[in-house]
Amino acid sequence: MSRWAYVNGRYVPHREASVHVEDRGYQFADGVYEVVLVHAGAMIDEIPHLDRLDRSLDELRIDPPMGRMALRAVLREVVRRNRIRTGLVYLQITRGVARRDHAFPTGVKPALVVTAKRLTLPREETLESGVRVVTIEDIRWQRCDIKSVSLLPNVLGKQHARENGAYEAWQIDQDGNVTEGTSSNSWIVTHDDRLLTRPATHEILNGITRQTVIGLAQAREIEVIERTIMPEELADATEVFLTGTAAEVTPVGEIDDNKFTVGDISRWLMDDYDKAVGKT
Repeated sequence: MSRWAYVNGRYVPHREASVHVEDRGYQFADGVYEVVLVHAGAMIDEIPHLDRLDRSLDELRIDPPMGRMALRAVLREVVRRNRIRTGLVYLQITRGVARRDHAFPTGVKPALVVTAKRLTLPREETLESGVRVVTIEDIRWQRCDIKSVSLLPNVLGKQHARENGAYEAWQIDQDGNVTEGTSSNSWIVTHDDRLLTRPATHEILNGITRQTVIGLAQAREIEVIERTIMPEELADATEVFLTGTAAEVTPVGEIDDNKFTVGDISRWLMDDYDKAVGKT
């Protein structure tokens, strides 16, 4: 099946999709993006993703390239053309094409690219035993709440994880506390069955799946505490899991030299999330 992309007003074969060499996303990482889960052909949490997109654009003072209804129509058409039943749709907006200069250009139209791909969900045995995570130093900039295309520290962290046989790398701040994964949010369960996760400040990306899981936990009357996770709490946790658009709710079985079991709270939240997105 041929893949299709949307590039600045045109639907084109994926292999022919291209952007200008002086696109500011390419030269300065001057842009933002979103990734939306598609299940049974429908986009999951589409509106929260678009709300976060608007916030990221506003923080970088980039104008939306089109109205929301028009953008939603483009997303749906890319999903349709690629015949995605289970997958991801990716949209990226940059400040546009201009002569290379650090300061904002004037009179430039923002650039929009949309692609989609199929997604293979985690295998049952992975969910039963949990994935492996390693820890790394958090070397990112101080506005991690903006979903910027500037992801080099995340790329280096993910590569470190892959080279060490791990699914993900959790980043550790200068005080030794957990911030989040390179492409996921971090969670632990304490001995008194409380959920701990980093608060949604400038230090992390406020994940859409993260927000959904907070609501699911509260519906089960599980106490959710948003604060820093200290190293000793991580080592002493009874359960650990991560969340993300592609990862959904994924249990963690090992972090560095610490091993964990997949407990009831992780399983409940995995099941509740599957129901929330219509998988069961």
